[in-house]
Amino acid sequence: MAMQNQSHIYATFSPPALTFERGEGVRLYDDKGEDYVDLTAGIAVNALGHAHPHLVAALKDQAEKIWHLSNLFRIPDQERLADRLCAATFAERVFFTNSGAEAIECAIKTARRYHWSKGNPQRINILTFEGAFHGRTLATIAAGGQAKYLEGFGPKSPGFVQLPFDDEAALLAAIDGETAALLIEPIQGEGGVRPVPAAFLRRLRELCDEHGLLLIYDEIQTGVGRTGKFFAYEWSGAAPDIMAVAKGLGGGFPVGACLATEDAASGMTLGVHGTTFGGNPLAMAVGNAVLDVVLEDGFLAHVREMSKVLRQHLAELVDNYPDLVESVRGEGLLQGLKAKVPNTEIVAAMRNERVLAITAGDNVVRFAPPLVITAEELREARSRMDAAFAALAAAAKTKEA
Repeated sequence: MAMQNQSHIYATFSPPALTFERGEGVRLYDDKGEDYVDLTAGIAVNALGHAHPHLVAALKDQAEKIWHLSNLFRIPDQERLADRLCAATFAERVFFTNSGAEAIECAIKTARRYHWSKGNPQRINILTFEGAFHGRTLATIAAGGQAKYLEGFGPKSPGFVQLPFDDEAALLAAIDGETAALLIEPIQGEGGVRPVPAAFLRRLRELCDEHGLLLIYDEIQTGVGRTGKFFAYEWSGAAPDIMAVAKGLGGGFPVGACLATEDAASGMTLGVHGTTFGGNPLAMAVGNAVLDVVLEDGFLAHVREMSKVLRQHLAELVDNYPDLVESVRGEGLLQGLKAKVPNTEIVAAMRNERVLAITAGDNVVRFAPPLVITAEELREARSRMDAAFAALAAAAKTKEA
């Protein structure tokens, strides 16, 4: 029996003593009525901010019709969303999921099944890269390869080979007759907001074509406008064969998808994969509403413009507080500050000034604001961040004295 006043929730998270009651645009309001500028967007999920009117209307409208059918029956909005995703990307097939991890699992199964269907069942190995994060299932933590996520969960799932970041020689040495695919994030989010050079992505495309491998992108965090293109791979011109997406696709409603070319998806035939909730009518209504906004003329141009504003503000913090932070990294509205003090201290100091950011690997403070953020809102966030950094700098001087 649980102790009195002790939460019954698994102790796998440690949130601050802060409760939000509502949100509007880029702002969150706590139970005391205080407003916070949200530069996290639920870890790059609330792409259109909080309580976006178009998304709210779409969800309400669908909620009064049908919530759930399962994929035993046609879901017209699922077909519509798939059509729109394919029209705007490299893809020709889509499988809808509930989360990013499920989208990655589908991508892995798609790649392995492709080679099986072509008479090469030995081709199961997925090559991944140091610093990656692909999810929390047993397969996706094996794909990510980070020890802190693997510890205590038994043997690592086989079929994943991790390589150094941006090391072509190591990659060439690893490709063999059992290799099925390469899996990479165009920008490592959890791994420290670390962009993969466009030339390396293009080289991955060449190697996949040369060796008969499939190229898989994890665009769970970088997709749906986050970098100023609909998907980040567009910046390099190196299209994948398979791509996992989620987060911003639902604007806050749980939805993911695995996109693939017709050829890459050719092994995924009747009955070999499934989902109960994936592609449900509520999620599809919201996903289509998100695309209504993100694919509208001028929206991605706005993201690109705001990314310049954010980078300028972050660069000013580096100039003004060189003892706290040393550099800016990232692309679009997924950017980070490489910290010289623990990144948790900076995030806490910012939270005290009512501006929200999140940590990432390599001691980076990560910023992933709603894509609808304005220059004025970014200036306000910059002012609050300056107060937080000033307080940290003053505290450090006091400690030294």
